[in-house]
Amino acid sequence: MDDSRPLFQQIAEQISSDIISGALPEESQVPSTNEFAAFLRINPATAGKGVGLLVDAGILYKKRGIGMFVATGARDRLVAERRENFRDQYVAPLIAEARKLGIDSDALVGLIRDTEKENNA
Repeated sequence: MDDSRPLFQQIAEQISSDIISGALPEESQVPSTNEFAAFLRINPATAGKGVGLLVDAGILYKKRGIGMFVATGARDRLVAERRENFRDQYVAPLIAEARKLGIDSDALVGLIRDTEKENNA
C-alpha cells in the first residue's frame, strides 16, 4: 500500500483483486476491519471505509454478529467492471495511437501476439 490513491480505495482494490483471483471465494468471510487495520497499521475507520465501498457496490454483505462476506456473483461483476475499465484505459488509447501511426487492426493484433510470445519465452 504505497499508491498515491487514498488507503481506503487501495483496500477496496486489494479485496476486489483477491475476489477476482479466487483467494476470497464467493460466500467466504473477509477479514474484519480491525484485522485489516492491525495488519496494515492504519485506523480501523479507514479500513471500514474501504470495506464500505464494496458493501455499497454489492460486492460484500454483512452477516449481523458474524462479519463481512463475499456476495454471490461478486467475482463476475468485478471481472466485467475491470474488463470495461481495461478497454477504456488501455485498449482505446492503444487503438488511437495505432491509427496515428498507420497501424491497422491486423498489424496491431500481430504486434500484440509477437509481444506476448516474447514475454512468454
